[in-house]
Amino acid sequence: MPVTIRTAGPEDAPKVFRLIHELAVYEKLDQSVRTDAQGIRDAMQSDTPRITVLLAEEEETHRAVGFALYFYTFSTFEGSPTLYLEDIFVEPSSRGTGIGSRLLALLARAAQENGCRRMEWTALDWNTPARTFYENLGAVPMDGWIVHRLGAEGIDAMAQRATDGPSGNPAVGAP
Repeated sequence: MPVTIRTAGPEDAPKVFRLIHELAVYEKLDQSVRTDAQGIRDAMQSDTPRITVLLAEEEETHRAVGFALYFYTFSTFEGSPTLYLEDIFVEPSSRGTGIGSRLLALLARAAQENGCRRMEWTALDWNTPARTFYENLGAVPMDGWIVHRLGAEGIDAMAQRATDGPSGNPAVGAP
């Protein structure tokens, strides 16, 4: 069945959330999902949207079969924006049809149009099919880099340190 890929709008949040949940199940992380369709909608519709989502839909039924969720960061070494791909997912029944390649090609075009010199994303170390797919498209795994993360509790504890110093004044103001 032919598939159309388009930029999702806030009204597509339920479709996007369904696919996020399917991705979480695939990655054995479904208990880690803390958002819902409203959280996705909010992230897409603020004055400065925090995320952009490409949505792959079957043309006839408009059923969502894949997505790519991304945003921009900044590379201090490149001195340019970086397109950061947070998640990409194609339903198992639609894999092998070129949807994933098309999503990544459209992301590359968006990166070009926005002056990016890099696109980056992570893959789980056990997800050999995804890693092979990315490498076959020319992506290079980054040896020597380890992802670090602070969860909500870690952020709270670290933020508290900003006001625990001798002056009691935060060094950095709110954005």
